[in-house]
Amino acid sequence: MQNNDKYPTTIHSVQVGRKTIHVTEAGAGYPLIMLHGGGPGASGLSNYSRNLQALAEHFRVIIPDMPGYGASTKGVNRDDPFGDLARGILGLMDAMNIACAHLVGNSLGGACALRMALDQPARVSALVLMGPGGIGTTRALPTRGLNKLLNYYGGTGPSKEKLADFIRNYLVYDGKLVSDVVIQERYLSSIDPDVIAAPPLRRPTGLAGAIRMDFTRDQRLASCETPTLVIWGADDKVNRPSGGPRLQKTMRNCDLYVMSKTGHWAQWERADEFNAITTAFLSQRTPANQ
Repeated sequence: MQNNDKYPTTIHSVQVGRKTIHVTEAGAGYPLIMLHGGGPGASGLSNYSRNLQALAEHFRVIIPDMPGYGASTKGVNRDDPFGDLARGILGLMDAMNIACAHLVGNSLGGACALRMALDQPARVSALVLMGPGGIGTTRALPTRGLNKLLNYYGGTGPSKEKLADFIRNYLVYDGKLVSDVVIQERYLSSIDPDVIAAPPLRRPTGLAGAIRMDFTRDQRLASCETPTLVIWGADDKVNRPSGGPRLQKTMRNCDLYVMSKTGHWAQWERADEFNAITTAFLSQRTPANQ
């Protein structure tokens, strides 16, 4: 981070079983864990570069590279990727002596956060989910954007052209706002030999795997009491915006905020607005004794 940041960052690695998880932290107070999306070359800090400082004013912000991404240990269990990631982040919380935290999750990170709330609800005080994965995915064909994402390592293999097409034409509403520097950084991360050997986000393995990755087929969703804010870009081309009303209708304590002229990367595309509503929502749901 730049030296003029108001809230200095610390960068360290945490051993979680056999995996090493790379973590960036800033701020103090109640813990807020921010989980990034699963696109090629994604990492924690690149996903939340426009949010870290604003949220660190109110929380102890913890941004890991999820297993399989960034500087963390590569490899994700294909039979149950959401569960594998959830266990990894819960293990991170154990290793950092964090009993309970707020979770923010974008796309794949949203799926991980929601799975954590379903598996161990006592450890998740509130959720903010931006275009989360796994919502109605077995009830319709994948979007073209999701197919672009899942096919990145297939065919002719990864390339800067394929990545630029995905990010500028499918990830965000206005691709002109994404700089060549962002594309280059993501591309270099996406061609890490360990990532190419074991891409972390791939198609489900068979029908059972697909069903396991669709939260709308998990009976626990309707009984989930975790306070939840769902944020969805109205022009999301990766995960269908119809997932927002579905979650709001199904979950017991779920608010929905739809952003116009916004794609799949709401926290980046509408950063100031995202930071404000996330701060307000989570501040009101921070345990009183913290």
